[in-house]
Amino acid sequence: MEFYDVLKKRRTVRDFSTREVSHDVLKKVLAAAFMAPSNDHLWQLEFVVVRGRENIAPLVSTVAKNTRIIQQTTLDAAAGTMDPDAYAMFLDALPKQQRMLIQSNCLVLPFFRQRHYPLCQPADQSSLNFFASAWAAVENILLAATAEGLSCAFRIPVGDESGHVKRIVGAPEEYEFTCFLAIGYAADDAHINRQKEIRIDDRIHENIWS
Repeated sequence: MEFYDVLKKRRTVRDFSTREVSHDVLKKVLAAAFMAPSNDHLWQLEFVVVRGRENIAPLVSTVAKNTRIIQQTTLDAAAGTMDPDAYAMFLDALPKQQRMLIQSNCLVLPFFRQRHYPLCQPADQSSLNFFASAWAAVENILLAATAEGLSCAFRIPVGDESGHVKRIVGAPEEYEFTCFLAIGYAADDAHINRQKEIRIDDRIHENIWS
C-alpha cells in the first residue's frame, strides 16, 4: 500500500471481528514504534500485550464507569453547542469504549519512561518530550497496522484508569501508561464516522498568521 493511501485509509474502528491478529503481524506493527522520532534517541518504550477477553476485562473494568460520567457531565450538556460531526462521533464512540477494547481480543498497553518530572506537572514544555515521543510511536503503530490490513481504536486513560492498569500489570513507577490500544480486524459492518473536510490552503500561513 502506498504511503498516502495508508494515511487516507487509517480510521478509528470500534467494531471488531473475531479474526485473530497473528504474533508475527503484531510484532511487525509494534516494531514500527521504534522508527518514530524519540527524545534523546532513547526509545524507552515497553509494550504489554494482553490477549483473551477474560484477561482484558479486568484491565478495562473502570472504563465503563468513567465513560458514563463523561457522557452525563459533558456530552449531554454539549448536545446543542458541539460541532455536529464531533457530536455524532461521540454518540457512536462513548457506548463502545469498554466493548471495543475487549472485542478486539488484542489489547496493547504502551508504556514510556517519564524522567525528571511528573507527567501532569511539567516544569516546562520540553519536559513533555518523552510524552511526545510516545505519541509519535503510537502514530507509527496506527499507520503500520493500517498497512497490514488491521484496524485500531485507542482510549486515552482518564480518572483512575492509568493507575489501575499499572497496578495490574506491575509496571515500574517511572513508566507512564500512554493509552489503551485495541488492534484487530474490523467487523464487516464496522461503523466509520464521517470525516471532517479540511481545506489545507486555509490552514497554511506564509510568513505571518493572517
